[in-house]
Amino acid sequence: MHTPTPLNVIILAAGQGTRMRSHLPKVLHPLGGQPLLAHVLERAQRLHPAQIIVVHGHGAEAVRAYFADGPGPDHTQSNGVVQWVLQAEQRGTAHAVAQAMPLIRDGERVVVLYGDVPLVSPESLSLLVEELQRHALVLQSMHLAQPGGYGRIVRDAQGRPCRIVEDKDASPEERAITEVNTGFMAARSEALRDWLARIDCANAQGEYYLTDCLALAVADQANPAALVATHSEQFLGVNDRLQLAQLERIYQHQQAARLMRAGVSLRDPARLDIRGQVLAGQDVCIDVNVVLEGTVRLGDGVVIGPGCVIKDSELEPGVEIRAHSVIEGAHIGAHSIIGPFARLRPGTTTAAQVHIGNFVEVKNTLLGEGSKANHLSYLGDAEIGSAVNIGAGTITCNYDGAFKHRTVIQDGAFIGSGTQLIAPVCIGTQATIGAGSTITRDAPDHSLSLSRTRQHSYPNWQRPKKPSA
Repeated sequence: MHTPTPLNVIILAAGQGTRMRSHLPKVLHPLGGQPLLAHVLERAQRLHPAQIIVVHGHGAEAVRAYFADGPGPDHTQSNGVVQWVLQAEQRGTAHAVAQAMPLIRDGERVVVLYGDVPLVSPESLSLLVEELQRHALVLQSMHLAQPGGYGRIVRDAQGRPCRIVEDKDASPEERAITEVNTGFMAARSEALRDWLARIDCANAQGEYYLTDCLALAVADQANPAALVATHSEQFLGVNDRLQLAQLERIYQHQQAARLMRAGVSLRDPARLDIRGQVLAGQDVCIDVNVVLEGTVRLGDGVVIGPGCVIKDSELEPGVEIRAHSVIEGAHIGAHSIIGPFARLRPGTTTAAQVHIGNFVEVKNTLLGEGSKANHLSYLGDAEIGSAVNIGAGTITCNYDGAFKHRTVIQDGAFIGSGTQLIAPVCIGTQATIGAGSTITRDAPDHSLSLSRTRQHSYPNWQRPKKPSA
């Protein structure tokens, strides 16, 4: 069996992105909650290359720093299959690729991607690479009704690609061509190295164009090819914030379609934002204006009401999240009901059939099966058993100004409304706390505990009044 030669992916990510009008490097601007470059790296990894070489320049330190597992300051240092190469001076795409070539041996394959073109499909990239079995150079093209700004693919009388002319260098006849160059290419490394050495900068921009490789390949009779994309949206890039917003909508449409194909019902696919990875079971229903961030797992039959934000959380089967709830870093047990207007902060874990209602905030707290906190409460750094009832206005006073302390509420306890539990404190099994109490000591099992001052009434008492004008 023939063993494929090693594949190298070069990602060009050195551009300044001046039209973004931002201090943030262009490739770090977010799409679906992740930097543009992160999307491209993920696509590159799916090709299983021997190495990925990121050619970076503007904002180099910020670009490297974003990726926590990225390489160190040395621009040729490696992290697994990812290597970083610095293009200190931006002199065109051919010059950028040339910076990466010392890391690539002859007899290998090279594919060139772009850090600001994030939506290319893995299938398209695989087709591009497969064509290297028959051609020394393979370009990716597409047809656009309005091709302005793109380099045009010029074909000969037999329909073979013979050269690419950049928009600023094109004649009126050439500008009428609708087949354009996407910039994506695959090549055999030894041929690419030779072509890069022969490219000059005699053009309107005074730059070294990677697209000149096509004319050189034709001159060398290297049998170049250009694959025409069937779906051009995947090759759209980002030059300004308007284009970034347009790609965001395309990306969100793709994510919504994926969920619906997996059995999720979306009340309006255009009003869902996914900023991470969503894993959903069957018969999940998501209402409008929901934002899902990080890694979100939704079990069968989960229902999410309108206006909810859910981040890095797992919802077990049958969970209902009611309108305008915010959930982060939580694990919600089966058939629990959360909200409306609830906030679950990191470290919240519930067992099955828990109710957390409107204007309840929970942080770093475990709630046992069947427990309820339905109104206007704060539960922080607490361990709450099963079948516990938390009355409205209950507060676990967990912070003394320097340290956090835990509150333990054991099975079957009843906490009356307006209660303050001063941690550290333990409320015993089946204990009852009278409404309006401030509890500073442990409450015994099967007992009533309360702390109230004696009520006094003063007859004929006059309220203070403002002096008359």
